Amino acid sequence: MEKLLAPLAPYAYAIMRIVVGLLFLCHGGQKVFGWFGGVGGGTVPLASLYGVAGILEVVLGALVAVGFLAGYAAFIAAGEMAVAYFMAHFPKSFWPLENEGEPAVLFCFVFLYIATEGAGIWSVDASMRHRRRRMFR
Repeated sequence: MEKLLAPLAPYAYAIMRIVVGLLFLCHGGQKVFGWFGGVGGGTVPLASLYGVAGILEVVLGALVAVGFLAGYAAFIAAGEMAVAYFMAHFPKSFWPLENEGEPAVLFCFVFLYIATEGAGIWSVDASMRHRRRRMFR
């Protein structure tokens, strides 16, 4: 199966990066803008730890989705999700299924993967690399 699907890998990766970035953006938008019912039915104070997390999620999610400085943004987002897991979920239980931390763990490891791979195709980073190559030919 891998041989059959290997030519599609760059496209599948790009779609994954875009979807994960948009989901993360929405996750932050729920906190900051009250999207999808908001957290607690509305928005949180921006100066709170939860508000700062929401701002980070909106900005980093957007950067990952469009593929601009995606490796750096994903690395920071992975760190944020690790901190979120250990501050908000781990005290309840070690196991993510018991402490409702599965999204934080999943985001953390997907963002680590994106940080190692970079933006890939269909990204601002790739467009800028292509433009620079054309300029210096």
